[in-house]
Amino acid sequence: MRFVLASASPARLSVLRSAGIEPLVQVSGVDEDAVAAALPDPSPAALVTALAQAKAEAVVADIAAAQPDAVIVGCDSMLLMADGEIVGKPGTREAAAKRWAHNAGNDGQLLTGHAVVRLQDGEVSARTQGHLSTTVRFGAPTEAELDAYLATGEPLHVAGGFTLEGFGGWFIEGVDGDPSSVLGISLPLTRKLLAEIGVSIVTLWNTPITK
Repeated sequence: MRFVLASASPARLSVLRSAGIEPLVQVSGVDEDAVAAALPDPSPAALVTALAQAKAEAVVADIAAAQPDAVIVGCDSMLLMADGEIVGKPGTREAAAKRWAHNAGNDGQLLTGHAVVRLQDGEVSARTQGHLSTTVRFGAPTEAELDAYLATGEPLHVAGGFTLEGFGGWFIEGVDGDPSSVLGISLPLTRKLLAEIGVSIVTLWNTPITK
């Protein structure tokens, strides 16, 4: 059985590899804005879960023929800022700077939605989804530090405008909850969702189990 990651995120790929999974990466190419626009006033949790589901479903047809026995995992992360705004990737330096101005010295909720689709003999046999919220405690970088961080370009392309594993880690005071969720894919939640559809995570590890 193959583990398929429906995401282009290098952070998610790194987390999985460090945890014994060598996934097949199949980028979904989902129009996230279109998915969000089609939802009638969703809660933040419902939004990230729906986006994760859309990403997983988008690659089913491509995967089914080549990998008829597989689990497809889609993920989406957004930040619920201290002022109540739910945001994804800033995209521009100006947007990233604005988010840090709101978040510096405050707590935010990093919401991660996961969706899993199981394929057996090339057909969908099960689906499940869930979400997780993790508190991120932001530090207060100086103006010079923030300018330098923004100049790296890193915060423009990550949910909420920060990372733990990169330059942004210098400005995060702490995390209350699952740190792997903040990196983009929650290992505990993924394990639980796989168990719901009859798949034990240990059967997907690429390292032999020694007794």
